Amino acid sequence: MIVIAHLSDIHIDGEQRSIDRTRAVMDYLEDLPYDLDAVLVTGDIADHGLRSEYELARQLLSSRHPVLVCPGNHDERSAFRESLLQEPPSATPVNQVHRAAGFVIALCDSSVPGKDEGFLEDETLAWLEGVLARTPRELPVLIGFHHPPALLHSPFIDGIRQFGEQRLAALVDRHPNVTALLCGHAHTPAATTFAGRPLLVAPGVVSTLRLPWERYAHPEDHVHLDLPPALAFHVLDDKGRLTAHYRSVVD
Repeated sequence: MIVIAHLSDIHIDGEQRSIDRTRAVMDYLEDLPYDLDAVLVTGDIADHGLRSEYELARQLLSSRHPVLVCPGNHDERSAFRESLLQEPPSATPVNQVHRAAGFVIALCDSSVPGKDEGFLEDETLAWLEGVLARTPRELPVLIGFHHPPALLHSPFIDGIRQFGEQRLAALVDRHPNVTALLCGHAHTPAATTFAGRPLLVAPGVVSTLRLPWERYAHPEDHVHLDLPPALAFHVLDDKGRLTAHYRSVVD
């Protein structure tokens, strides 16, 4: 059995609130009596893309579990690489693969520098095709990125989702061992399908999206700031079936 913790949108900005909420989630994971196979953080690590924010995030995300991160629309690629991944700075897409016993996670950079919406560049799709081609067909692959490539029926999020998604769908169709797609960006736990596979959205750590049918005083007041941070656990069994559990983290 493979267990992966999935969190997103920690938005480290140097303020105590984002620090405390991220620390609460990571402390919860550290206190588990179980060694996780991975902790996946699907984007918006920093709020302003500053090196100081990534240095703080690197400390907060330090764990006994393997931690994997990808960029979101608030992230800046060069600073992300240099201060978080401790790699040479570069403005090219931050694509990474994690190969472990029994599964593979391919992390794609869906960010578009200077914009809030997402898009997978041709370079990223070619990289992903190569990762899948080099992976045995019996080995399950999870694809992660920040922006959901499907409608979530929230006008605010749907307007800044991942576009050009038909190219990704065609790629997924060619590889039956793609088990699920994992993302963030929406600040709400959600589940739907994409290209016939599960698309699982992590809750936001820093805040929670108000859904269109929930009451709020002003149109721009589209997030809860008082709900506790949350995360998902994805469980992959020996038959290749994926189960998702969602947890709030309360001190």
